[in-house]
Amino acid sequence: MCGSNKQASEHIKRQHTIPYYAKRVRDRCTTRVTKILCAIFLCLILVVGVIFFILWLSLRPHRPRFYIIDFSIPGLNQHSEFENAQITLNVTARNPNQHIGIYYMSMVGSIFYEDQNMGSSPLMDPFYQEPKTTTIVYHTFNVATLTVNSRRWKEFMDNRQQGTVVFRIDIMAVIRFKVSTWGSKHHKMHANCDVAVGQDGSILPAWKNKKCPVYFT
Repeated sequence: MCGSNKQASEHIKRQHTIPYYAKRVRDRCTTRVTKILCAIFLCLILVVGVIFFILWLSLRPHRPRFYIIDFSIPGLNQHSEFENAQITLNVTARNPNQHIGIYYMSMVGSIFYEDQNMGSSPLMDPFYQEPKTTTIVYHTFNVATLTVNSRRWKEFMDNRQQGTVVFRIDIMAVIRFKVSTWGSKHHKMHANCDVAVGQDGSILPAWKNKKCPVYFT
């Protein structure tokens, strides 16, 4: 009797044990497949993230670079030349981007002396600048665009006697970046540079090829 009960108990135990182990194997397989799928998914996210980061670095617009090449005031050594005053400006605009062009919708230059605006004038007609290219911006401010009177000219002459007259150049441009067929919104850009001339009205060597700080407003 006892033997019969023992056999029945072992049979029942085997019946419960087989499904139990089958369930454990199935759960393990499911967990392993899930882990593999999660690992593949995370790897894909990582690869896509790296690709987007590289694209962002290569397509992120860099602001233009402006350098002073020349700046002069002919006649600064003549006491009565303010009536025919001229200021000659020569700067370069560099597009440092590898794959991004720049549309210049407008460009206006202003000359300041001791924070007083001496005159403003358009510098360039609208133009498109290819990637990795440099554009020369050359302009002469004349009596029609300058507000120079005898008092202001005397201030120039007084500073000239000390060997240096310092001016500030402000170049304001409305630009738009272009990548393939996509164009950015318009940005108002400013390039500001201090520049000094000597007693003859010519730019001092230390100020040549000086890089101008550029910012957006």
